[in-house]
Amino acid sequence: MTTTNSSFDVLQHADFPDLRKYASGKVRDIYEVGEDRLLLIASDRISAFDYVLATGIPQKGRVLTQLSLFWFDFLKPIVPNHLVTADVRQYPPELQKYSAQLRGRSMLVVRADMIGVECVVRGYLSGSGWKEYKASGAVCGIKLPSGLRESDKLPEPIFTPAIKATSGHDENISFEHMVSLVGQELSERLRDLSIKVYQTAADYAEGRGIIIADTKFEFGHAPAGLVLADEVLTPDSSRFWPKDKYQPGGPQDSFDKQYVRDYLEAIKWNKQPPAPVLPPEVAARTSEKYIEAYTRLTGHPLPV
Repeated sequence: MTTTNSSFDVLQHADFPDLRKYASGKVRDIYEVGEDRLLLIASDRISAFDYVLATGIPQKGRVLTQLSLFWFDFLKPIVPNHLVTADVRQYPPELQKYSAQLRGRSMLVVRADMIGVECVVRGYLSGSGWKEYKASGAVCGIKLPSGLRESDKLPEPIFTPAIKATSGHDENISFEHMVSLVGQELSERLRDLSIKVYQTAADYAEGRGIIIADTKFEFGHAPAGLVLADEVLTPDSSRFWPKDKYQPGGPQDSFDKQYVRDYLEAIKWNKQPPAPVLPPEVAARTSEKYIEAYTRLTGHPLPV
């Protein structure tokens, strides 16, 4: 279903009845293409507090896709990825009739056996990490120096894996727990690779005026080996802060969906369904934040 919002088409749900759906998440719809390919489509849906809101965010899916494509290319010297192509003209014939919906917001990827642990790297103390630190002085079992403030930069980036709990929430786990799930060798490889990818991206982003406070990577096993998959270093999977406004000691201004969370807190939503509708100005401002993150990081306008 496509709706109109703030003069942009907003794609809430992709509808391709003659394609076989593989999965549907809070933001992405995934379809099977042959036996070894998947079509990933980033909608304009936005979730907060584990609920998909009724209002889509203009251009959001394009930002997620185009920024992931940028990072896949940027990080290729460090880690391979699952991308086949994002050029709709190179998609199989059966997808060509959907080219208008797919252009700019989709990727054709290799089908990978995804690893069931989310690889989170934190360079700053925020979110659930800050809550854990306040309670125990540690994050995911990693002891941190005393006296740190909310949003402080950590002495060095830390690897804090997570899994999806039965409730659908992300649940932080210790490295030892990760080892029990996927093994010592793979856990160490993913930890070291995730920190290297994060540090490389964070150094680049800081030069563009953006602090990457933390981020989440997902990896899978493909015929070519271990690959970086799904989305990479987007405002949905990361905390992006403007460097010129950074002030440790409390929450930060951001380019991610914290703006929406703050609005929902301000209206005192009880975080139970139905999720509220966002005012047009909140949706538009959120869209602006996503697009600004893209343009700052890539140095060019969002493709239309």
